[in-house]
Amino acid sequence: MRRALAVVLTLAALAGAGCAGDRPESVVDLDEIVIAVRPDLPSIGFRRPDGTLEGFDVDVGRYIAGRLGKKATFVPVYAAEREQVVTSGRADLVLATYTISMDRKQRVLFAGPYHVSYQDILVRPEETAIRGVRDLKGRRICEVQGANAAQRVVEERGVAAEVVPVRDYAACVAALKAGRLDAITTNDVILAGLAIQDGSGLRLVNTRFNEQRTGVGLRRGDVEGCEAVNRAITAMYQDGTAARLLGRWFGTSGLNLATVAVPQFEGCS
Repeated sequence: MRRALAVVLTLAALAGAGCAGDRPESVVDLDEIVIAVRPDLPSIGFRRPDGTLEGFDVDVGRYIAGRLGKKATFVPVYAAEREQVVTSGRADLVLATYTISMDRKQRVLFAGPYHVSYQDILVRPEETAIRGVRDLKGRRICEVQGANAAQRVVEERGVAAEVVPVRDYAACVAALKAGRLDAITTNDVILAGLAIQDGSGLRLVNTRFNEQRTGVGLRRGDVEGCEAVNRAITAMYQDGTAARLLGRWFGTSGLNLATVAVPQFEGCS
């Protein structure tokens, strides 16, 4: 009997030790949070030559961490890795042009959105025949691994464009300028950042379709953390920080930034 009791107590102790080593249930319980951002999108999340990360999403992540009273560490994440980085625990928050969708919400909890944009089209300066999404029929458009903007044109809009897979948006821009692609289509802020960085006159068509609700990815079940992030996003808009950051990173791109209001949140359940 004493031996059986000792075994039970030992197992209980081991279980308790294992629980003590687990990650906290919520980001609000952490002193330091790891935030995953893109390293490949100029003006949004971009790795500088010295290795530091900068851009709109980086600044938003830093603001959210500050409102939560946390120290922030940033790590790079590409489009195809966004879900895995949060479900594996490599990052606590993902701010990486992560568009909220019903499919993604099955695996990741979203706070926000912290920005609402629209899908647009980027073309060469001399291109005049592409004025809207219907004009992409029969045209070559790029699809970055892990992104779904090109498929939204084909599947949701029913436009028979030729989808060309590429590694990243830098490859998209190079192919567009070389004439191997006819257009790039994705979130307007991504296109604006690419055009600003390139500086060769690549032009936004300024056709707004497919509303893009960009959210903050968290581990499923972290409702407390999600609600805390939503409060931080609300404060960011109310104190003028959101308007200032949008102007800083996209003010020279031609995007319409006249109205900057708190987005309607998805809810954290």
